[in-house]
Amino acid sequence: ECYVQNTAREYAKIYAAEAEPLEGFGEVPEIIPIFLVHRPANNIPYATVEEELVGEFVKYSVRDGKEVNFLRRDSEAGQKCCTFQHWVYEKTNGSLLVTDLQGVGMKLTDVGIATLAKGYKGFKGNCSISFIEQFRALHQCNKYCEMLGLKSLRTTHQKQRKAASMKSKSLPNSSTVKNTVPKKAREPRDFISSEH
Repeated sequence: ECYVQNTAREYAKIYAAEAEPLEGFGEVPEIIPIFLVHRPANNIPYATVEEELVGEFVKYSVRDGKEVNFLRRDSEAGQKCCTFQHWVYEKTNGSLLVTDLQGVGMKLTDVGIATLAKGYKGFKGNCSISFIEQFRALHQCNKYCEMLGLKSLRTTHQKQRKAASMKSKSLPNSSTVKNTVPKKAREPRDFISSEH
């Protein structure tokens, strides 16, 4: 938990350094630090501590893609959180996404990170890769994405889907594959997804 949140915090610092100087961008979301505390005399020897957030707690991004949150879409903090997700996604070439953004105003806590199956630069997230796929399909750019010069994911996602459907049309049918693949090659193996 500490590793994930503090890793996301480092991305948020870089995002802030790029966004804050832009005219009209304003305040940038901050992921608060979380610390692991060792308490050897306690029955539960380890605990995490972080700054107390006072005010209305809001989920700005969702974990399952099913929840609709108008505070996320319509509020400044919500739009800037979505832009932060887009910025991280673009900076990591779609390999990592900070998700489950929630907190009070611009102060965020208890975030998650999704990575591709192989991870990103040795880091594996704590959320499913499906969060990356959902983000790519559902993200709608806003004025803050435009201010940062982020590329629309709509056109990229549509091109990827079109290319995938064209590939599937040109693949031989399963009976052709069964006849041409040697018996030994058809034995079950572990499947490893390689998305980019």
